[in-house]
Amino acid sequence: MPRKANPALLKPVQPDAVLGAVIGNTPQSRGQIMKLLWDYIKKNDLQDKVNKRNINGDALLLPVFNGKQQVTMFEMASCVSKHVTK
Repeated sequence: MPRKANPALLKPVQPDAVLGAVIGNTPQSRGQIMKLLWDYIKKNDLQDKVNKRNINGDALLLPVFNGKQQVTMFEMASCVSKHVTK
């Protein structure tokens, strides 16, 4: 039996100005926001070379990461959730 998508992940949320500077200001689903964020990380080569689970912040991501220079993939989801409104 196929899994059903979680409706909370499909509902569009509004990124704030900090997150919007990275992914744009249009409402997106949480899944789409994470995809756009990963596209940005890969495009700018921000994944740590030694430990691929870590993401290095740049000028745009530091405010999203609450000033931390590096976060794990799991911390990133928590940081992003602080920058969206329902």
